[in-house]
Amino acid sequence: MHVRDQGYRFWSDLKQLIINSDEKFKLGFIGFIVGVTSGLASVGLNNGLEYLRNIYDSIQHDWLIVILPAIGLVLTVILLKYVIKDFEGHGLPEVIYSISLKGGMIKKRSAYSKLLGSLITISFGGSAGPEAPVVVSGSAIGSNIARFFRANEKIRIAVAGSGAAAAIASIFNAPIAGIIFTMEVIIGEWTPIFLLPIAIASVTGTEISRLLKGNQIPFTHELLTVQTNDILVSIVLALLCALFSVLFIRLIRNLSSWLDRFFKNPIIKAISAGLVIGLITLFVPYVKGEGYIFVHNIISGNFSAGIFFILLIILLKIFATSATLGAGGAGGVFAPSLVIGSSTGLLFYTFMQNFFPDFSLSGAPLFALVGMAGLLSGTLQAPLTGIFLIIEITGGYYAILPLLLVSFLTSAIVNRFEKQSIYHYELVRKGQLHRPRTDGKILSDINPRELLEKDPIVIYPDLLISELIPIIKKSKRNYFPVVERENKTFLGMVYFNDLKEFIFDSTLVNSILVEEVMHVDITTISLEDSLLEIQSKFERTNSWSLPVLEDDKYLGLISKATMLDLYRKELKVQTDI
Repeated sequence: MHVRDQGYRFWSDLKQLIINSDEKFKLGFIGFIVGVTSGLASVGLNNGLEYLRNIYDSIQHDWLIVILPAIGLVLTVILLKYVIKDFEGHGLPEVIYSISLKGGMIKKRSAYSKLLGSLITISFGGSAGPEAPVVVSGSAIGSNIARFFRANEKIRIAVAGSGAAAAIASIFNAPIAGIIFTMEVIIGEWTPIFLLPIAIASVTGTEISRLLKGNQIPFTHELLTVQTNDILVSIVLALLCALFSVLFIRLIRNLSSWLDRFFKNPIIKAISAGLVIGLITLFVPYVKGEGYIFVHNIISGNFSAGIFFILLIILLKIFATSATLGAGGAGGVFAPSLVIGSSTGLLFYTFMQNFFPDFSLSGAPLFALVGMAGLLSGTLQAPLTGIFLIIEITGGYYAILPLLLVSFLTSAIVNRFEKQSIYHYELVRKGQLHRPRTDGKILSDINPRELLEKDPIVIYPDLLISELIPIIKKSKRNYFPVVERENKTFLGMVYFNDLKEFIFDSTLVNSILVEEVMHVDITTISLEDSLLEIQSKFERTNSWSLPVLEDDKYLGLISKATMLDLYRKELKVQTDI
């Protein structure tokens, strides 16, 4: 008992030390812890997938290959929807949403729910990647560690992003890509307070992965010399990457709603989609799982096929991934993008060899690498992530020129057709994506209750104008809310300008009631409205003050001047980060 008390006192003192420490130390310490835990989660998931993949690959019965994806999707839906009850989406948009609008607060169960779901989905033959679940897990770990040490909102957001960086870095043995992905896609801003813990977590997660799995480049290949011809034709490859990126974004976005329209029951939906995926896998096995082995075979030059078969692989992989995630499977789009991208590069090279055999090109592995960067850049709308991830996971520094060209060109083309990435579209549609220091972010951090003004004098509909004149004299406002005497139900507004024609006429002033001059068609505000909605109401009505109601009861007013004053204060706080 004495030893237990000493241990409890030690951890209690350590916790208090960290709570009372300065911001930079707290960021660095929590970033390190997040890096370790996220690295362990990544290695654990990868080891689990490798073990179960070996079992899956030993299956000889065609009927079992067909039904296994359906079984995996059903088990995933049951686990996430009915057991753990963490079924919202495939992960990364929820992390971005939590950082954008919830101050980095992520549910504790998210630390393990998507990991278990993706382990089942992918190992049973579903087409998805393990990256997004590990990112969700790492971010949830970071968020809850920050809450444990009573960190403020800035630190919670930073360490939630740290979990994402550590996850990507440890999966791909790519610390720089982990940092860039988090800053470019998850947080959307490069500032020192975010960069410090994210860099520490990314490097730590990478070292944990290297310690447990070895310091290896995930996709080794023979280095090639980049020729001028390779760079020139990369422009055409960028167009092809953009085409498949747009197709991937739109199908993954729409297939879920199509499935919901035909299958109201989530179990039936999972079974139906799973059987289709199983049939595809039976005839074209390259679309199953995360596809890392297939990618490795392409960039090492161990896979070749005809143009139409490669195109079939690309289209079926896009469909299978969209169906897996749309039917409730857990997983990400990183690995599928690598499969689609490497296949796109191979498709382009094969086309050139067949139709322009005299045109000298370096080889299929180079175009597979460049195609992977193009697809990642297009689907994520993140060209830096695409460039540095491919460089780190392949050691392809020699291909930097075509990588730069294709990544930025693909991203620019895709942006002409799809303004948001595969992760951001739904958040933007729901008004849930606000990047740091934008109007939306600043306004989202202000609670409408902070703006509520209760000092305006309320008046009643049965008052005579003559009874209103003394109230006007002592009021600092030129408008007056009108409410019922008994229950305070809001009825309308009276404005001083509307009274001018009456107050100098003794006959009218003693015969006209407030209810006869009040405005009843008034736009009102609810405390449930966001500041963006309130701002929109001000602009739409050209008003400077609007009444706030709750269950038709008058609570007070919100003025545009007060909102602008708090906006300036919040802008100063965020600018000081």
